Amino acid sequence: MSALPPSGPGAGPTPVPASDAAGASPAVPAVQLEGVSYQIRGNPVLEDISLEIGAHDYLALLGPNGGGKTTLLRIILGLLRPDRGRVRVLGREPGQAHGLVGYVPQGLRFDTDFPIRVLDVVLMGRLGRRLHPRARDRTAALAELARVEMDGFAARPIGQLSGGQLQRVLIARALVQEPKLLLLDEPTASLDERIGRSVWEIFEELSREMAVVVVSHDIGAISRHVRGVACLNGRLHVHPEKELTSEVLEAAYGCPVDLLAHGHPHRVLSEHGDG
Repeated sequence: MSALPPSGPGAGPTPVPASDAAGASPAVPAVQLEGVSYQIRGNPVLEDISLEIGAHDYLALLGPNGGGKTTLLRIILGLLRPDRGRVRVLGREPGQAHGLVGYVPQGLRFDTDFPIRVLDVVLMGRLGRRLHPRARDRTAALAELARVEMDGFAARPIGQLSGGQLQRVLIARALVQEPKLLLLDEPTASLDERIGRSVWEIFEELSREMAVVVVSHDIGAISRHVRGVACLNGRLHVHPEKELTSEVLEAAYGCPVDLLAHGHPHRVLSEHGDG
């Protein structure tokens, strides 16, 4: 993960993407944002956001409610168009990356009385490929349920799941698409961590195959597991510290921010203050 430099006269060179796992050729970044701004009814929500997310980054997105985190995810997904700036997802326009991006939205509601099994919910993630699932789709769905430690619930109606169990099923549904970028908007809010491995460990494992971006307020877990943290409150803002300190958190929740990188090369994009 790295910050992109400002564009225009006098701007520095664009960072070269890191090599892929084989080292044979540069990997295409999962996300490139250059000078992205977005307003709602004239009120700025995102201001001049520049950020590059590598093909195997494991990034947490911090910030206060209303700071623009979900809006930023929607722009990456192509659900919203920025007022200014450039967005590339896996080297494409956001709307052209369909099927390559898995998404678990915040607070997704299910009719738990609807008679559908866990396996069928996960298979919904393959509907973009074909209307009727084939044997290999079922095999893939069961494999992803196993990854989130829910394969023993495949035949169970979703109405019999706890909130944490359902959340793991929704993560499996996103993974069965075989994405190259996984976006999760507060996926740990209702999770029961007594279920097997921590999902943070699962996300870290997934980052060997894809870029993983997690919106979360679970600061304790973030400091233990992720490899990068981006703090967003309308703007992004770089902090040189590797650990989450009180200064970093005050910046994230009390003033505009650009990027906080953990153990990755980074640079301050511009001066910032309390205003």
